[in-house]
Amino acid sequence: MQKAIGMVEFNSIAKGIYAADQMVKISEVEIVTATTSCPGKYIAIVTGDVAAVEDSVRIGEKMAEEFFVDSIVIPNVEPSIFPAITGATMPSRIQAIGIMESFSLATMIICADQIMKAGELEAIELRLGNGIGGKAYFTYTGDVAAVQSGTDAGLAMAKKKGLLVNAEVIPSPSDLVIPALL
Repeated sequence: MQKAIGMVEFNSIAKGIYAADQMVKISEVEIVTATTSCPGKYIAIVTGDVAAVEDSVRIGEKMAEEFFVDSIVIPNVEPSIFPAITGATMPSRIQAIGIMESFSLATMIICADQIMKAGELEAIELRLGNGIGGKAYFTYTGDVAAVQSGTDAGLAMAKKKGLLVNAEVIPSPSDLVIPALL
């Protein structure tokens, strides 16, 4: 069964923790992550069936009140997004590398989903705001054509959503750079 993913972003840590608690109490969802992000924000990301995630996000938005920043729901999200968010990915091998960077956490999750659905790619990491000034970035690997195809799909989505910083494709990464990605 395909799962949905939902995220609510808050500009109050206290309100974010409170709302995350309410989000999991209102629906049958699991927390993917609920954590602080720079600069002084809080994100709650949940997964479950589409209706449960929609209900959970809706209650998160309501509980956020004036501390609401942004939210998303992606039905049928690409499954590799979940371990990428938690940093639990270990690609079988690194080939070409794609990097996409955004000012928006929500936009980056949407773009990452589109990137992964565009070709045979492996996620490396989906970093959401921590230690990078509130920005987000996604790194992924595959053969050069797949990475370029994924990047093109991510760029098309980013143009619709806005707040893209940059995207790069490295066809043949140096062995000295690879350990910094893992």
